[in-house]
Amino acid sequence: MTNPIKLLIESRASTGRFDPARGLSENEVSELVRLATRAPSAFNVQNWKFVAVRSQEAKARLKAAAFNQPQVEDAAVTFIVCGTLGAHLDMPRILQTSVDAGIVPQAVADGWVAMAAESHRDNPQLQRDEAFRSASLAAMTLMLAAEGMGLSTGAMSGFDADAVAKAFGLDASEVPVMLVTAGYGLANNWPQKPRRPLHEVMTFA
Repeated sequence: MTNPIKLLIESRASTGRFDPARGLSENEVSELVRLATRAPSAFNVQNWKFVAVRSQEAKARLKAAAFNQPQVEDAAVTFIVCGTLGAHLDMPRILQTSVDAGIVPQAVADGWVAMAAESHRDNPQLQRDEAFRSASLAAMTLMLAAEGMGLSTGAMSGFDADAVAKAFGLDASEVPVMLVTAGYGLANNWPQKPRRPLHEVMTFA
């Protein structure tokens, strides 16, 4: 039996050349983010934020902060995927939905809140590490969701994070982690490039 997820992972390629004439609707963009938020995060704190850059004016601002890379303008949408710092402060509210749904017992939720407060309160490095982990997992989930919708995607680290934050009014707790372009790729994109063999990247323990 064909495994569609396996085929998607094995065929997905990073796209740098998009058809600028083909856009996405607001509903399609929203669906991508809805699926991206199914990614895991520590304590299910969901410490991420997505800025969907679609208008020509916003794309121009983002392109300037991304070293003028053309795919930012040509893609139907470019997501600024942010990790949020201090997410432990909002944990009681976020976890309450899982308590109300009967998934997480109140005592467990209270324990998680206390644990996260203790470990995160005076540890900005841990807050940043968790923000980057969560945003990265969400970004990969978004890319797989886009591929499943017949779109092409590209993850970009080439941008000035401070310039992006300033251009899009992000506050100090919202850290741009990566850009993800999504849209309809042109035919002249490279296929998926070869991966290193398993014996170079994997050991059994």
